Amino acid sequence: MAGHSKWAKVKHIKAVADVRRAKVFSRLSREITIVARAGGGDAGMNPRLRTLLLKARDANMPADNIERAVKKGTGELSGALYEEFVYEGYGPGGVATIVKVATDNRNRAASELRSVFTRFGGNLAGAGAVAFLFRHMGQFLVAKEAATEDALMEAVLDAGADDIISTADGFEVRCDVQAFDRVAHALGQKGIKAVSAEIAYVPTSTVPVTDAGVARALAKFQEALEELEDVQQVFSNEEMDDAVSAAADA
Repeated sequence: MAGHSKWAKVKHIKAVADVRRAKVFSRLSREITIVARAGGGDAGMNPRLRTLLLKARDANMPADNIERAVKKGTGELSGALYEEFVYEGYGPGGVATIVKVATDNRNRAASELRSVFTRFGGNLAGAGAVAFLFRHMGQFLVAKEAATEDALMEAVLDAGADDIISTADGFEVRCDVQAFDRVAHALGQKGIKAVSAEIAYVPTSTVPVTDAGVARALAKFQEALEELEDVQQVFSNEEMDDAVSAAADA
C-alpha cells in the first residue's frame, strides 16, 4: 500500500513474524547467498552483505543459518543457484504490482505467479508494464522515538539521502539505490535503528481503493503472492484510508 500504509504493512509483517519465521529465514538466506556471491563473504568489504546480516540478526535468524547462506554464496558449500528476477502486472482493482523473486527455477516461479494473478482476476504483464509507476530506490523507515528529524537529517543527508518524509508513524528516508549502503552505514554509525530498510519500488502514482470488497480481494491476492516460495518482496500502488484498510482485514 502506498503512503502511510507502508508503515501498516511493516507492522502487519512483524505481527505475523513468529507464524512465518521459516519463510522469513528462507528469504533472508536466499538474499544473503545472492549478495555474497556478487560481492564476497567478507561483510567488512561487502556493505550490502553487512546490512543483510544486521537484518538477519534482528530477525533472530540462527547464526548457523547465516553462515551457511554466506558459504553457499562464496562457493564453500554447495547449494541451489538462486537468481533474482522482477515481474510486473495488475492485481484486483487495477492495482499495479511488482514482485521480486529469488529462484533456482525461473519457469516454476513465473508459472506460480501467473496462477495467482489469474486466480484473483489480475494479469501478469511484460517487463516495463507498470515499472514507470514506481521509483526504484532505497527506503528506510525510522520510528520517531529512534531519532529527531534534525538528528536524522544530520546523519543521512551527507551519505546521499535525498528526501526525508515525516508522518504520524515516523520518518521515511529515501535515497538512490547507489546510496543505500552509505545511508545504512550512516544510520548505524549514529546508533539510529531503522524499523525497515530495503531497496524498494516506491509508487509515484497511486490507485485509490475505496471499496471494502476490492480491498479484501487485494489483501488476499498479496498474501497469496507472499506465500509463494520464490517471492521475496511485493510492491503495489494502492492508496486506501484507514477505514477501508480495516475493513479489508476484518
